[in-house]
Amino acid sequence: MEPATKDAFETASWGRRMLALIVDWAVCTLVVVAIIGTEQYGEQGGTSGFIVLGAYVLEAAVFTWLLAGSFGKLVTGLRVVPAGGVWRPINPVRLLARQVLVALVIPPLVFRPDGRGLHDMFAGTATVTKATYVSLIRS
Repeated sequence: MEPATKDAFETASWGRRMLALIVDWAVCTLVVVAIIGTEQYGEQGGTSGFIVLGAYVLEAAVFTWLLAGSFGKLVTGLRVVPAGGVWRPINPVRLLARQVLVALVIPPLVFRPDGRGLHDMFAGTATVTKATYVSLIRS
């Protein structure tokens, strides 16, 4: 892997991104079950699925704003950075919109050759490995 530059850097693999999403979803599901209980969570025709989705969107947006990645991304060694390669804070409203787009499923499946999905293009972000992230914040 080449070191990150301000012109281009390698984005994270889709396998690691999917693993991060699975970790996020599992943790959000556990949190929702802990709050509403197993009976209400398992209720036929209930709204628990939407509550988990909302928890995921909120968790991922807030963690990415504060820590450069959702819980799942942090655990799997991924980070979300500005696409320009120059480290700066990312607008939290854009991050929230980014996560709403991820929840819609289609935007992450439509991506550019550089590995950035529609949700990343909208927010001006890219998902990278922790090593790339460290090299960006040091430059």
